[in-house]
Amino acid sequence: MADASAHATGHAQGQQHPIRLYLVVWGWLFVLSTFSYLVDYFHLQGGLRYSLILLFMMLKAGLIVAVFMHMAWERLALVYAILVPVAAVLVFVAIMVLESDYTLLSRMTFFLPGA
Repeated sequence: MADASAHATGHAQGQQHPIRLYLVVWGWLFVLSTFSYLVDYFHLQGGLRYSLILLFMMLKAGLIVAVFMHMAWERLALVYAILVPVAAVLVFVAIMVLESDYTLLSRMTFFLPGA
């Protein structure tokens, strides 16, 4: 009987976060979404447009993962288990982009007529 009451009180002592935290994060998500919309509204073009959209997207995703998925309060090992593979994928994508530019340049040099 004592074990059941100890388990119930231990279960009731879960992590509680103030509602203010969620409202502040929701406000930041709204502001970042507005900035993302304004990038298109002001007809920004080229690398600036894509870099701003990606920046706002990553900031929003980071807020969602940190607060709403409770990653900010998890063990460091769990955070590493989620973030390290994503970082590795991004590094591999960057390597593939560099390789694709080299491959395109090689093909244009050696296979285009008149080159």
